Amino acid sequence: MPPLLLIGILLAVILLVVGLVVTLTSEKSLVDQRLESYLQQEMGAEATEAEVKQARAAVLTNWITKKVEQTNFGDNIARELARADLKFKTGEYIALIIISSALTAAFGYFFGGSSLLFAFLGLIFGLFIPRFFVRRQQGQRLRKFNDQLPDMLNLMVNGLRTGFSALQAMEAVSRELPSPISDEFRRVVQEMQLGVPMEGALDNLQRRIASDDLDLAVTAINIQREVGGNLAEILDVISYTIRERIRIQGEVRAVTAQVSYSGKFLSLMPIILALVLWGLNRDYMMQFFEEPITCGISMLVLAGIMLIAGYFVLNKVGSVEI
Repeated sequence: MPPLLLIGILLAVILLVVGLVVTLTSEKSLVDQRLESYLQQEMGAEATEAEVKQARAAVLTNWITKKVEQTNFGDNIARELARADLKFKTGEYIALIIISSALTAAFGYFFGGSSLLFAFLGLIFGLFIPRFFVRRQQGQRLRKFNDQLPDMLNLMVNGLRTGFSALQAMEAVSRELPSPISDEFRRVVQEMQLGVPMEGALDNLQRRIASDDLDLAVTAINIQREVGGNLAEILDVISYTIRERIRIQGEVRAVTAQVSYSGKFLSLMPIILALVLWGLNRDYMMQFFEEPITCGISMLVLAGIMLIAGYFVLNKVGSVEI
């Protein structure tokens, strides 16, 4: 089968799947629409000619974004990108997935001896590359947010004790602290200025930041607004608790680092060895795909399952909940 025909078929299948997903429509939140309009007006004043030309050139991705953003699928993608703080539109992210899948499928086809099986495996692998990158960015951003959370609570406590309201204390957080916590609280303040209640704005913050420590602080703020009490004292206690937990987590990570890296190394070593053997003696590795092909494929699938199981077991051993 010609390579160009194969790539065309793969792209057609991917676009068909995307089209089926887009049909699952749902209405987007009115708050998100108003907030996006507000942010676009702010950014529009600072837009350069290059940015305008770039926006005109991105006709296809803008069309995909417009079609997908009103769906559950589009909302999920937008939320994942927001959690990772990636400045991608929904259409751009989908286009990235399609390009990644096509490239890995072509790579598997050419370097797999023109095998459709390797092309299919490359296609599946390419679907997960952008998602893996997004999840990695989310993890890094969440760790930074959690590390900055005690400082944010201390700043709010000091502001409340000097007579600030909760909104004014959040504005101080958005001005004084570094990213990413300042960016998130700036959005909370903007939502409240647009008429969203504080509880709703904080709930939106929790959807963007999946942090147990943040959930503790938000719960305390919501309860205090309903039943009253000294919010500064409550947040001070929460800040101390979070600091101690971060300290203990750092000590645990230092003790379990060897187990974590051992799991990663032992999981990657067979894959690296297989690639080396593939380059040195391809005929030897191709014996997995000779008749009866079911036997060789079964061995590879079993080896993959064992590698994945071993990786997760070692990670679980080194994971300690604090």
